[in-house]
Amino acid sequence: MLPDARRLHMHDGPIDVIVEAFGTVSEVEVAYRAAAARFVVVLDELCGELEFLRRPVGEASNLPSGAIARRMLAAVQPYASLTFITPMAAVAGAVAEELLVAMTSAAQLNKAYVNDGGDIALHLAPDEKFVVGMVEHPDLEHPDLMTGPMSREPRDVVVHPLFGTTTIHSGDPIRGIATSGWRGRSFSLGIADAVTTLAATAATADAAATVVANAVDLPGNPKVVRVPACDLAPDSDLGLRLVTQSVGDLTTCEIADALESGVQMARSLCGLGLIRAAALTLQGELRVVGAESSCQSIETSLTDRSLIHA
Repeated sequence: MLPDARRLHMHDGPIDVIVEAFGTVSEVEVAYRAAAARFVVVLDELCGELEFLRRPVGEASNLPSGAIARRMLAAVQPYASLTFITPMAAVAGAVAEELLVAMTSAAQLNKAYVNDGGDIALHLAPDEKFVVGMVEHPDLEHPDLMTGPMSREPRDVVVHPLFGTTTIHSGDPIRGIATSGWRGRSFSLGIADAVTTLAATAATADAAATVVANAVDLPGNPKVVRVPACDLAPDSDLGLRLVTQSVGDLTTCEIADALESGVQMARSLCGLGLIRAAALTLQGELRVVGAESSCQSIETSLTDRSLIHA
């Protein structure tokens, strides 16, 4: 348990999860025990199917056997003909979903979230809601600090610079939130500081955030430093593909061009029903894409920011 005595922190290898449940004390305790019991075998399950999960979608004929791996595959399959992608693009969201299922299957909760490094699965009973902070620089996050759904209690202090918030109500068709970008803990082919997507599930949001963040790009621009993914992590599923390591100061036109590429991708995913909305940031500029009802729930928190509803 974290010092606030409300949130559960679970860590195993590359998996770092924050869990919070709301309900009676006894039901919350049951939920936390269920999450911990499920979590202890997650990494072994994923490692057992890692060869499959690192392959581009469409190359393998057999389906994975584990529930998490199947969820990962389902989340990335819509992109098989669109771009290079492997099931690993949805791993954090899929893990978050699996832990949430364990909790809600074991206990009666008013609401709960599982935050796996910024990729969040939500549970909301009728008439419940979450307010979620969106972080512009994911590389500043720390598991002991408040990220994700935010309580209004005074003891919760958000220390990260937020570029906005979004409110998820129980009646909204959104139970997954994910953020991707070159500043985050995973590699990115694009230059977005952060792309946050809202979708029906956490795994779906995770895959979509990866795809949209990769689309925010300026191919060949000398201000962008890229290196082969395998040079940084020999076992990366991205292999020789160039991943972003730094982005110099861009001109206003360059920022607009890069964001527009991401906006077009996000619009396409909204049209296909894969996401409900997306917020894209690059060097102080913000674009919001999605259905009007979803966009209204994404609010900028800074007055000097350019907010465009695309």
